[in-house]
Amino acid sequence: MAELGSDPERERRAASRRCGPCSLCCTVLRVDELAKPAGRDCAHQRGAHGCAIHATRPPICRAYRCLWLQGGLEDDERPDAIGGVVDLETTGLGVRLAIREARPGALDASPALQAIAERYRGSMPVRITDTGDPNDPERPLRVLLANGVEQRIAGVRVEVLREGRIIEAQSMPWLDRLAHRVAVAWRRWRLGG
Repeated sequence: MAELGSDPERERRAASRRCGPCSLCCTVLRVDELAKPAGRDCAHQRGAHGCAIHATRPPICRAYRCLWLQGGLEDDERPDAIGGVVDLETTGLGVRLAIREARPGALDASPALQAIAERYRGSMPVRITDTGDPNDPERPLRVLLANGVEQRIAGVRVEVLREGRIIEAQSMPWLDRLAHRVAVAWRRWRLGG
């Protein structure tokens, strides 16, 4: 079970960590202030030289700290080493672990990402998204739940799997479908597309 409270070891790790050569968040995350969609390299990223606008970067960039920087992952689980950015997110229903894959299929190809997902899924949902087109209403995502249950969502279609076998397939309820369409339209408008 994942520990969420105050942990002296976690705090010690967080105090000593720096991004170093990792800039994966500059690719996988969305930054509305820069009209930068998720899954695209930031125009201000300069490879090993870092961010060209570091001194004037938006507040969202200044405040962001992935779970690795917060000390919540092991030393060898830095995002660029495991193939995804990992965060804890607060939702209306509680907390979930978010894994944003650097490329589609990264979770299945990364034993480290799989181990992280397994550590957390017993205590909270684990949401996995890839760097596909964020404006694609059919863009798939996965939610790993306790007891070997997984939801695979593509657009308004939901498949529920247990131990890798489909046990249920259906469309989202009408209110969820409407909320999904509104969220996609809002995202497109915010990104100017």
